[in-house]
Amino acid sequence: MTSQVMDRRRPRDYRCRMLNIDRPTSSIGPMLREWRQRRRLSQLDLACDADISTRHLSCVETGRATPSREMVLHLAERLDVPLRERNVLLAAAGYAPVYAERPLDDPAMHCARQAVQTLLRAHEPYPALAVDRHWQLLSANRSVQALMAGVDATLLEPPINVLRLSLHPRGLAPRILNLAQWRAHLLARLGQQVHASADPVLAALLRELSGYPAGAAQHPMDGATQSVVVPLQLESPLGQLSLVSTTTVFGTPVDITLSELALETFFPADESTAQALRRLVH
Repeated sequence: MTSQVMDRRRPRDYRCRMLNIDRPTSSIGPMLREWRQRRRLSQLDLACDADISTRHLSCVETGRATPSREMVLHLAERLDVPLRERNVLLAAAGYAPVYAERPLDDPAMHCARQAVQTLLRAHEPYPALAVDRHWQLLSANRSVQALMAGVDATLLEPPINVLRLSLHPRGLAPRILNLAQWRAHLLARLGQQVHASADPVLAALLRELSGYPAGAAQHPMDGATQSVVVPLQLESPLGQLSLVSTTTVFGTPVDITLSELALETFFPADESTAQALRRLVH
């Protein structure tokens, strides 16, 4: 009687003994545990956040219980697992993927593609570009194309990686006046992505970029700018440009391609840069 009362009070607190533990063991348990540890959560933390018992979570992670499709998605949501990796978790648990992945040039992605192009054009005369999860260039406005003049042709062969283009000795690096600070900023950001996504391609890119020359350190920037943003100070045919960047992503995408797409938009940090960019494009 007592156990029945407890089960009614905890509708999501399934016991290991109540599940079919004779089903073939999958890799879903260790994978979920790895994501939990990557997020630096204890079993108790995740169980409370997901409104399940620590006992059930332990059963799932150790392979003594196979979670339902809904439970896999629920835990992945609480762990902020990327959509691509949620499909991997589903497959590991024996379920079909639920998130589609279509290239941006797919007819079904026409509206999204048009929205990206509209945003890029609307940002002119300031630079703006669209990148995928590996920082490969998908599209850019005229301002970005103008700033890439003089870059080694091999770095402009598709697929163009914008981080490599920025930090490579034959890329923009020789023209970046605060290369040490900008490089540290980009590497820190990429390191955070590697930690959050466990993406081996990003990890390899981080190792590659870390081996590029660092540039001479500069004196710290003055005032509030130092604590808020790291500007990109770039030498251009029109003189020195000082730019600050922001990142825009789609709010609640259900397609993997859209979830991994980001818009990098740059704004002038001073009036002289704004005037120079207007002359650069028009």
